[in-house]
Amino acid sequence: MASVVGLLEERELAARERVEELREVADRVLAELAEAETAWHEWLIARQRVGEVLSVPRPPEAGEAGSVAGEPPVSEPATNAPAEVPAPRAARAGSIVPVWRPALSVDVLAPDYQRILATLAEQGTGRNAVMTCQEIAAALGLEPAPASVEGVRSKMKRLTDRGWAVEPSPGRFTLAAGPAAAS
Repeated sequence: MASVVGLLEERELAARERVEELREVADRVLAELAEAETAWHEWLIARQRVGEVLSVPRPPEAGEAGSVAGEPPVSEPATNAPAEVPAPRAARAGSIVPVWRPALSVDVLAPDYQRILATLAEQGTGRNAVMTCQEIAAALGLEPAPASVEGVRSKMKRLTDRGWAVEPSPGRFTLAAGPAAAS
């Protein structure tokens, strides 16, 4: 028969080994957390710097109205206030979907989003104007694979969140009133 002290020592050893394993895992997680926080702070600083650069008005170029020959251009100091970025004139693939407002045209959207809105616009008004993501994917000529449908769903949710489309019932989408009137 094993001694009580021997049994206690075995359990103590197992508990100590478990604590050491967990400390190693905790150290690894803390190191990854520190790296992730550093990356996050770097992106935050980058975004702030871009906001500062965009908030400073450009000096007028030679020949522009309001510039006087011989006078140095005057620029205002940069502030930490968020800059109001002008709407992009033309979009490229992977660009951000801006919130819809009357001054915007579909041209500010990335080509994929433009094709989706054109597909919805082609459906016209009435009962057929509301489409599922599968129907939109098929109309775009995409495979009926889950990945393609989920890509369309993601884009439709983003368009809905930004006011370009509406979701009158779950999973069914149509153009919002503003963009529909503009098309």
